[in-house]
Amino acid sequence: MKKFLGLLLLLALTFSCRNEENNKLPNSDTAEDSDTTEFQEIIKDEYVLNKSTKNSNGVLVLFGGYAENAEGIKREFTILENAKDNDIAVLYMNYNRKLWFEGNELLELSDQLENIFKDNKLPTDNIYMGGFSSGGNMALLVSNFLTQQNSNSAPKGVFIVDSPLDLSELYATAKKGVERDVSGPADEESTWLIKMFSEKLGNPDKDISKYEAYSVFTSRSNTINNIKDLKNTKIRFYTEPDTIWWKEHAMSEYEEMNAYHIKKLSESLNKLDFKDVVYIPTKNKGYRSDGERHPHSWSIVDKNDLINWMLNK
Repeated sequence: MKKFLGLLLLLALTFSCRNEENNKLPNSDTAEDSDTTEFQEIIKDEYVLNKSTKNSNGVLVLFGGYAENAEGIKREFTILENAKDNDIAVLYMNYNRKLWFEGNELLELSDQLENIFKDNKLPTDNIYMGGFSSGGNMALLVSNFLTQQNSNSAPKGVFIVDSPLDLSELYATAKKGVERDVSGPADEESTWLIKMFSEKLGNPDKDISKYEAYSVFTSRSNTINNIKDLKNTKIRFYTEPDTIWWKEHAMSEYEEMNAYHIKKLSESLNKLDFKDVVYIPTKNKGYRSDGERHPHSWSIVDKNDLINWMLNK
């Protein structure tokens, strides 16, 4: 699952500083025009919302990678124009730096989402949630919780973009990375992950129970308890299993990639008769906004197809 978080340390440097616009007061008088409707942008500390001044056809809630804020999502995932053309509101969350939820964090995030929908008078009949990298973990876990609680904000569908779903395998991959003893960001990331997991969850080889309690998926025991309430929710798993790229840039084998464990989870959910689970592997679509080739990127998602999925086209 190497590069599961797309070099956390580098992303932290890239996205950790919030754009200064996030500190501005929302200006409902400033609207962006499209051919079909008028949109306004609302900027808060917790989120950035683009919504129609009329009734929206749906709401797309997005969670960024480990250190990616709302502005970072907007830059890397240019879906806003597609959404505007279809009168869909887009909610970019400034919720990051997490791989799992602890304590009351899940309840607090669900309450935050419900308040955002209420305060901004957003429709709740066609909500979709998604996230890139660790943000995909957040999207799945909070979607399951909202569904479990029969919340008005429970989504009809949820999608992930190359997310590190299996925390125990993330530990194992980081351990292999340290053992390879290759200097550079990859080694620093592996060292950081081992330290964090050891302090918070322990060693899964000795006790896997905490990993099962917090992880989206634990393949060693085929545990899916944290998403079991999504059985009737539409689910999409996007990933780009470019084995040649990962081997060249990270010395990673296929079994160490996010794609491997994402595919295993999709197969497991289909065997458990989940209603609508689709695994979507892509080829040569992964590029960062600066043009860098990287299969671990938002760009692997076909934006028009995603909108059509939301609108059941």
